[in-house]
Amino acid sequence: MSAPSGAGKTTLCKQLVATVPGLRHSISYTTRKPRPGEVHGREYFFVEDQLFQDMIQRNEFAEWAPVYGHFYGTPRSALTGMMNQGLDVLLEIDTQGATQIKKRFEDVVYIYILPPSLETLRSRLENRGGDAPEEIQRRHQKAREEVWSYRNYDYIVRNDDMKQALQELEAVILAERIKTKRLDIGWLEENFIREKDDASAVRDGSTITPQQENRRP
Repeated sequence: MSAPSGAGKTTLCKQLVATVPGLRHSISYTTRKPRPGEVHGREYFFVEDQLFQDMIQRNEFAEWAPVYGHFYGTPRSALTGMMNQGLDVLLEIDTQGATQIKKRFEDVVYIYILPPSLETLRSRLENRGGDAPEEIQRRHQKAREEVWSYRNYDYIVRNDDMKQALQELEAVILAERIKTKRLDIGWLEENFIREKDDASAVRDGSTITPQQENRRP
């Protein structure tokens, strides 16, 4: 999931994970300082530049990118670990990271969050606190440029009303889970195809049932 800074994607991600079973939020690493109320290991893993660069050298990120003068990255081991458990993993990443994920993973759904307007976005950036005026201006300007990236995403959700946006995101996830390409073939074979094949074998006499066995002389 991607969005311009201040569009509300972090809040939506938290609520989605709380309401959708089998969905986990991937926690990114970042070199920026925590904002008021943020906790290390909950919103992000806040680390120094050198540690982040060392992780890059060890190829520990599934994706990473410089954003607003700081680095952000998704830890590869945590991501693959959750995927191997059969969980759906929610990545909260920028458009650069999404481009990298497209090159490295196949079964991914891309969602872009839009604010109602650029004016609303500026107001949200100013009200959330923790950013200097020049930083707010830089983020607002980048949002004007980045918004055209929506064309690279599968779904667009406008975060005008938080409750409505959350319902739309839940609908996307549930619909994607029941797409034909994600059907469990093993379950289909076990419950339909094999059962049908067994029944056919009985009818043509190739399989002897216990009743048939009892009738033998």
